[in-house]
Amino acid sequence: MTSSMLFNVTTFTYLISMLVFFAFLAGKNKAISSVASYIAYAGLFIQAVAIALRWKESYDMGVGHAPMSNLYESIVFFSWTIVLIFTFINLKYKYSVIGAFVMPFALLGMAWAQLGMNTGIEPLVPALQSNWLLYHVITCFLGYAAFAVACGISIMYLIKTAVEGKDSSASAGGLISLFPPLRVLDDLNYRAIMIGFPLLTLGIITGAAWANYAWGTYWSWDPKETWSLIVWFVYAAFLHARITKGWVGKRAAWLSVIGFAATIFCYLGVNLFLSGLHSYGG
Repeated sequence: MTSSMLFNVTTFTYLISMLVFFAFLAGKNKAISSVASYIAYAGLFIQAVAIALRWKESYDMGVGHAPMSNLYESIVFFSWTIVLIFTFINLKYKYSVIGAFVMPFALLGMAWAQLGMNTGIEPLVPALQSNWLLYHVITCFLGYAAFAVACGISIMYLIKTAVEGKDSSASAGGLISLFPPLRVLDDLNYRAIMIGFPLLTLGIITGAAWANYAWGTYWSWDPKETWSLIVWFVYAAFLHARITKGWVGKRAAWLSVIGFAATIFCYLGVNLFLSGLHSYGG
């Protein structure tokens, strides 16, 4: 059994989990949502094994590095962290319906990685040959994953407000009745961002320390660094507005969605469309 085979199994498992979540939305049977959640947990475990196996394979090849060094490996890890954060929030708050709006992110990442990228294990470029790789990537992607979950929750909030605004009786039955109350969705959005923001902050700090080690400067206004700072300011604005101005509801939900769009551009857009010191990530 190779890591590539297990990643394929993971992708299929996430697909099944997402489809079962959609079946839950269609059938409104809470037992189905539990099944979907357990399938997602199984995929999380399988993917963890696959990541560990790929790490071992790199040592067997004489390369020997954590599987987080290129776009393929980072997307695989990003998908895993999304399901990890969803698992944490689901086990803590017991709102499995969130999975219907989060698992598509993880599935999309895994499908893109498996179907459209070079999956080979390659030696690290000199700038990546540092233990800072592990610290920086883990903190950044856990932060990104928390923002992905917050985005899914915000989409639920916006759908619920739109439907209830047109039909005040919609919450009494139908699909929207499966969603948590608006107050709960707003609070979960805030809590997810409160998980992600400190992690992103640590990611920027470890990235600066790594940059100084690799290039002799903590900050060089590279496109990736600049966009990381933009993302940080978006979520800092979210937290500032909520704490000092009492921002809740639709404004907070939209800011969360905008923040995740900026996060995706920081992660993928910069790598694919802009050149800089981080171009090797592609």
